[in-house]
Amino acid sequence: MTDPAGNQAPSASAAPTNNLPPANNTGPVVEIDETVVDRNDGNDSTYGDELSTYTASITSSVLAHEYKHGRRYHSYHAGNYQFPNDEPEQDRLDMCHHVYYRSLGDRLFLAPINLDGKRVLDIGTGTGIWAMQLGELYPKAELIVGNDLSPIQPHWVPPNVKFLIDDVEQEWLEPKSYDFIHSRYMVGSIRDWPKLIRQCYQHLKPGGWVEFQDTTNRLYSEDGTLDPENNVLKLMNNLIEACGRIGIPGDFAPRIKGELEKAGFVNVQEKIFKVPVGAWPKDKRLKEIGAFTALQFIEGVEGLTAATFSEILGWSKEEITVFNAKVIADCKRRDVHCMHEIRVIFGQRPE
Repeated sequence: MTDPAGNQAPSASAAPTNNLPPANNTGPVVEIDETVVDRNDGNDSTYGDELSTYTASITSSVLAHEYKHGRRYHSYHAGNYQFPNDEPEQDRLDMCHHVYYRSLGDRLFLAPINLDGKRVLDIGTGTGIWAMQLGELYPKAELIVGNDLSPIQPHWVPPNVKFLIDDVEQEWLEPKSYDFIHSRYMVGSIRDWPKLIRQCYQHLKPGGWVEFQDTTNRLYSEDGTLDPENNVLKLMNNLIEACGRIGIPGDFAPRIKGELEKAGFVNVQEKIFKVPVGAWPKDKRLKEIGAFTALQFIEGVEGLTAATFSEILGWSKEEITVFNAKVIADCKRRDVHCMHEIRVIFGQRPE
């Protein structure tokens, strides 16, 4: 049996069926012990009824696309979002979904809430895979709304799922309308994080929960194997620099917890998961996570650099092509034990 991403679904014994942690659960925090590294250090390349679910709440320009750098981009507010929305990028986003899902211990969220009869908003839903899996897991949830700028989500979805095509950084309608708001992998896409967090507070029902899942975007190693000249490290640093030049924080995840508390959320918790880049760990699950993480860089580096490096950093096409090849080569190295972090921060609006 496979999940919507085409990945082998975990067995019933491998993961809880209700996705709910015990009230005092601290979450499956991943610690990577450098003594359990797979020491096969040879560099290799083994990475190897229909619903009309769309609601457009802004002008028809939301449906427009722009073609440049050999890729398809969303043209609405193109200055805010610098990455493609075509099929190769959608495949990369689904790989990222798998990395998050496996890193969180085969869970879609960690907030202690039962979603039966509840209304859910998924900010920046992308391909819609998180919302669709949630709809399958919680058929008794009243409504799951996936919000995104690009209409790239499928039309065949669980009956309690719909997609809203809108800009989450504009004003929202219907205050106090959701029981749970989820946001994932949005660092590098949002200009005003404090405003977004305040909007989440305003649109949660009293007692409702918000959860942000995002990466720190800062690579490191614990054994000194990550050289400052490593090109995957340079990739992430340059992406943070490019986003910063256009006013978008490229590494906001470490600040989200403080902003939730500042906005008035209570019961705020943060869980940190170490994510390897590459198939170097011995542990089978971490090896899988690392392989998918490296693969999304290998197959996605062109989309990550095409607009950001040329239009913002001023690189030539030739410079970008050479650099991308170096990134791919460094992603395949098993003698470099680099990693980054996924941070999951959730909090509750007071009753």
